Amino acid sequence: MPNVRAIVFQQHGVPHEVARVEDVEIASPGSDEARVRLLAAPINPADLNVIEGKYPIRPALPGVPGVEGVGVVEEAGSEVTAVRAGDRVLLPHGVGTWREACVVKALDLAVVPPGIAAEQAAMLKINPATALRMLADFAKLEPGDWVLQNAANSGVGRAVIQLARFKGLRTVNLVRRAELIADLTDIGADVVLLDEGDLREQIRDATGGASIRLALNAVGGDSALRLAKSLAPHGVVVTYGAMGRQPLKIPNGLLIFQNLVWCGFWVTQWYRHAKAGEQAALFAELFKFVQDGVLHTPVERIYPLEEVTLALIRAAQSGRSGKILFGAPEIVAQFSPA
Repeated sequence: MPNVRAIVFQQHGVPHEVARVEDVEIASPGSDEARVRLLAAPINPADLNVIEGKYPIRPALPGVPGVEGVGVVEEAGSEVTAVRAGDRVLLPHGVGTWREACVVKALDLAVVPPGIAAEQAAMLKINPATALRMLADFAKLEPGDWVLQNAANSGVGRAVIQLARFKGLRTVNLVRRAELIADLTDIGADVVLLDEGDLREQIRDATGGASIRLALNAVGGDSALRLAKSLAPHGVVVTYGAMGRQPLKIPNGLLIFQNLVWCGFWVTQWYRHAKAGEQAALFAELFKFVQDGVLHTPVERIYPLEEVTLALIRAAQSGRSGKILFGAPEIVAQFSPA
């Protein structure tokens, strides 16, 4: 079997200390499989958590990280009709995308339409998909309605802002740093507040006392409580992350007298249970948003696999201007620093 280069971790630990580039074997595609060469794959917080051993999914060691990415089909098996050589495709969950190439079931691939930049396609399956599902699945929202969220500068938070604006929804966005306010306003945020203190009066004044029925929480602790206290009765708090690493604080009164609903969302679970047609519809919608300029994720830099240590150190730092990705040489060249 031929070998390809991949980022591998032999044990759990600090990502930039335990992840290394190694040669791994790759098989020839079977009759229903395709060989896909990597074009671009982002570094998401979940990927770092996998390497640390802090994520619910733990691949067998040695493991190859990377939950999403985009590649180009190099070879398709004899029975494959869904894709053909030259197609750019979204890679499926579980493949470990931080590698030069992989062999996967052809039916698990989604063809990317022409005109979408590889790095933007590579980042669609997790953060924008999470944002779209949370806006659609937990509350019946109409144009003009408000949505609250914390971690508004995260990948999901920025996608929520852009998608909400397109749908005619308005957003109240909580951030930890004042310098983020102008940037989020530029991409369509209606209200941006610092995530501190009791914000009920500020939120009430900013929204004209609107009845807010959906809050999206990626932090936990006091931040999630600030969201909940500004919801209308019967509102929904959707938790999809725990960046603050603090448990939720759910006062009895918010349950008894406000009848708030607290629930969680994990896009990996959604993919597990979604039918093929539902996934295809989701991808078609996301592709259209990118093509129409509704969705765009800023990229700071794309690193070759060989620079894994530098990439992982930068990805773990705050204050970045955009996402950090791994990429094929032709994609890396487009984002070379000046």
